[in-house]
Order: sequence, then structure tokens, then C-alpha cells
Amino acid sequence: MSGPDPLAPLAPGAPVLVAGGGVTGKAVLAALARFGAAPTLCDDDPVTLRRYAGEGVATAATAAAIPRIADYALVVTSPGFSPATPLLAAAAAAGVPIWGDVELAWRLDAAGRYGPPRRWLAVTGTNGKTTTTSMLHAILTAAGRRSLLCGNIGDPVLDVLEEPGDLLAVELSSFQLHWAPSLRPEAGVVLNIAEDHLDWHATMAGYTADKARVLDGRVAVVGLDDRRAAALLDTAAAPVRVGFRLGEPGAGELGVRDGHLVDRAFADDLALLPVDSIPVPGPVGILDALAAAALARSIGVPVDAIRTAIAAFRLGRHRAEVVAVADGITYVDDSKATNPHAAEASVLAYPRVVWVAGGLLKGTSVDAEVARMASRLVGAVLIGRDRREVAEALSRHAPDVPVVQVVTGEDADMNATVVVSDANVTEVKHPGGDLGARVMTAAVAAARDLARPGDTVLLAPAGASFDQFTGYADRGDAFAAAVRAALR
Repeated sequence: MSGPDPLAPLAPGAPVLVAGGGVTGKAVLAALARFGAAPTLCDDDPVTLRRYAGEGVATAATAAAIPRIADYALVVTSPGFSPATPLLAAAAAAGVPIWGDVELAWRLDAAGRYGPPRRWLAVTGTNGKTTTTSMLHAILTAAGRRSLLCGNIGDPVLDVLEEPGDLLAVELSSFQLHWAPSLRPEAGVVLNIAEDHLDWHATMAGYTADKARVLDGRVAVVGLDDRRAAALLDTAAAPVRVGFRLGEPGAGELGVRDGHLVDRAFADDLALLPVDSIPVPGPVGILDALAAAALARSIGVPVDAIRTAIAAFRLGRHRAEVVAVADGITYVDDSKATNPHAAEASVLAYPRVVWVAGGLLKGTSVDAEVARMASRLVGAVLIGRDRREVAEALSRHAPDVPVVQVVTGEDADMNATVVVSDANVTEVKHPGGDLGARVMTAAVAAARDLARPGDTVLLAPAGASFDQFTGYADRGDAFAAAVRAALR
């Protein structure tokens, strides 16, 4: 980095405010202590503050920190805090720099504070980040490269910088990228861009601009089949620009020809691997493999390592995970599909789907995705706070698809069991209690009634889970448990 000292706010003894005491905050505190800054942790949770204070960390309630924000040389924020958060808005108004943990990690690493700087290979997009980053890490490992998997997947970047490694396979969310303006990865990919997290970013322009930050390094890679992502290639700051697509690749692209992934960006015309060796179902699996291969090829990884790693690759939990097959019906947990774009990709991987969906839509619309997946749907079971918005989209674009809404005790007559409307919609009502388990038990029962041999009952919610579950993993576990119980 040129210009002023990029670590000036971290001079020994500099007062630094750490916003948020979760996993990220813990990693930030450890890094700041290592390099001599004087951190104070702020959080809204008194229990969290007491725990850190008991460990000798200076603490402050967030409300108390706001009036004194100008006393700090720097604020390091957890990525989930938006610019509109009162604490961060106050810091911006006072001219106090705001970094995320990724920005802090990038600056420390680039300055050589952990030894020779790593080469960062960054992955972002609305859908497919985790699978692509995991594939990339597997490819690098198969090639004998010392790769560290981190970011929005696994450990915070700050935690892995102390480990031996030459390359970082980094999954980055739009939140993390917003607070990492200095990031310049060796290579970065934007897989796709669709409406998500608009409750945080406020506009699609802001969301897209944050995603595009991974394209400011040496190599920019984008998914050309996605209109919004493709538009970023011409404006990318990277000197090397590469696209990938499901069809025939042009010069400077990776794509598919005669059943093989082909590289025409880092080779004249090189077959990488057969499409049928990719273990992730549907077009999304091909695209994720192309993106991972592009990043690997950008640093000279040989073809054999790509073939070996992709053939042996296995998806993580709650990512198109087959839970059971019974009576000709396949039950699939894709709880990680937490936005409409991801849900669409999941549904399109199967010919006939009973779709289990709903949750928190985070300000996004599902209309376009429902319209594109309508021909694959043979039924839908809707859960969660925003289920009615999904139901309305189905009524517009798939009016013949039977829909069941699972209504909790919070908004149902607890004495009612079933009400059938005039709009091809059934409402299954039940009392609360162990909410997540009860919701999923009712959802799976309804899905079984709708499914026929050859169908896939697919949990691909299109929304976040925090209205009824502790996270997407909890939601997926509840689905799997309900399936197993129903099939006993």
C-alpha cells in the first residue's frame, strides 16, 4: 500500500474500539493485543461485557461508547453492523476510521506483520460462495499448495494468519467487503449478483459495489451468465479479466464444450475435467467448479490437481444434502439456500420438486425466481414470517401448484387444525412450544402428502432462519430429524 502508513491507527497504545463481542470480536481483540494497541470492547449484551471484563478486557456498553467516539483512533466492527448503526454512524460523523476484521487482517498481512504476505484468493456472490471456496481450497491442497480456508467460512482471517500457509482461500460476504475498502486480492471472483441483504445495504447499487471489491486485485473473475455480475467485468480495476459461462467459452474465458470444462483464459484451449465428474447437482455445481478452477488456474495450478480435487469433493452439511430416500421420494436439506437466488439454483437441479421454503426474506423479492422455477414445482410448503410473500409469488407465477402454509401459534387460532382456502392453499395450524421442531414436523408431513414417487422434497428456504431457528444449521437439522421421524 502506498501513501500514509496503513497501520497508523494501530500505533502502540492507540485507543481502538471493537464493536461486537462475538467470534469476530474475539479474533480482533487477540490481534490488537498482539500488536500493542489498547482495545475497548463494546456490546449491547451485559453478559458478554461481563465475560470479557472477567478476562481483563476493557469494556463499555455501546450506548456509553457513542458520546465518547471521538476519543478513539479507530473502530473495528463486526461485519453484521451496517453503516446506519448508531455507533458506526457516530464514528463516521466524527471522522474516526471504521475497519472490519477483514480490513484489519488485510492491512496487517500486507504489512508483513505475520511474515511474508499471503496471496488472497477471494470468493463472493449471492449464491455458491461456500461451495466454490471449499472447492478452491481442495484444489490448492491437491496441488500441494499450503492453503488456509477462512473468512465467512470456518475461521476468521485474523485467526489463520498465525498458521503456516502461502495462500488464503477466502469466502467474503457483502458485509465483510463493505468494511474492507483496501482489499486487493491476488485474484477474486464474483459468482453472481441477486437481491439479498437489502435491509442492510439499502440499495442494489450499494450491494453490488461492495461485492465488486474482490475485483480490484491482479485477476478479476466473473460469472458471465449472470447479467449483474457480467457487467462488472468492464469496470474491474484488475489488469487481468476473466469470465466463465455454462456455454462455449470465448477467448479469455472458461466454459463448457462437449461435456468438459474448458480453459481458454490461462491456456489456449485446455480441457480441465468432465462435467459428469462434478459431484454437486445441477448447473450451479458446474458454475462453482468453473469459478474455483479459474482462481486456481490464475496462480498456475495444474489440471491434474483440479481433476482430482473436484472428483473427490463432497458438499458440506445443509448444502444439497440427501437426508433420506423412501417410497421413491428423495428428501434434500439445502437449508444454506438463504436467499431467493440460491433457492432457485437449488430447485432447478431437480425435475420435480415439493419446495419447503420461507423464513426472513431480508427485503428481497421472490417473484422473478419463482417464475423461473415454476415448471419444476409440484407442491410448496411454506414456513416462517415471510411465507405469505412467497405464497403470493406462487399464486402469480405458479397458480396450479398446491401450497401449504404452516402457521405457528403466534398467528393462528390454536384450536384450529386445518383450514382450506379458495386459492389452492391449505393452512396447517398448530400451537407453539418447541417452535422449530413443531414447524418442521408439520412441514415434512405436508410435503409427504404432496409428493409422489420420483419427486424431491427440497428444503431450500430462500430466506434466513432466525425467525424460528437459531441458524440455517438448526433449521436443516430440524428438517432431517422430522424426515427421519416421519419415515420410521
